[in-house]
Amino acid sequence: MNRSYFSAITLAVAALAAGQAIAADAHTPKTREQVKAELAEAIRTGDIVVNSETGQKANEANPGLYPAKPVVQGYTRAQVKAELAEAIRTGDIVVNSETGQKANEANPGLYPAKPVVQGYTRAQVKAELAEAIRTGDIIADGETGKKLNEIYPQRYNRVN
Repeated sequence: MNRSYFSAITLAVAALAAGQAIAADAHTPKTREQVKAELAEAIRTGDIVVNSETGQKANEANPGLYPAKPVVQGYTRAQVKAELAEAIRTGDIVVNSETGQKANEANPGLYPAKPVVQGYTRAQVKAELAEAIRTGDIIADGETGKKLNEIYPQRYNRVN
């Protein structure tokens, strides 16, 4: 791989990483050192896209050149059996694959009622709305999803 091609990839990944970092958490931007460290880690592990058409990463194209990803431990047989028994007991098992209807929805009288989760009180909702209006934490542009405090930062104090 020639040097200019590798540099172009490096810059693209850095820009992408920086863009994702800013989009993910606009209130705490990452430092230059953090972005460089993330880029170095992505290059080391092969977690960078090498084929933009397919989205294939370097560690997928050449798995022998990069360290193997840690294997995530799944459920044990006993855990799966216990979960299935609980689903059968509560009726949380699909009985109609076309509609996705569960047994407890088809025959609610045969299964225990699900516990009702307590929602917010009217006062809590009003207080939350008032705080969102005060801080500009309300979506102003449905197309982009930007909030008022992002569009008009001079109108709202940054609250962390």
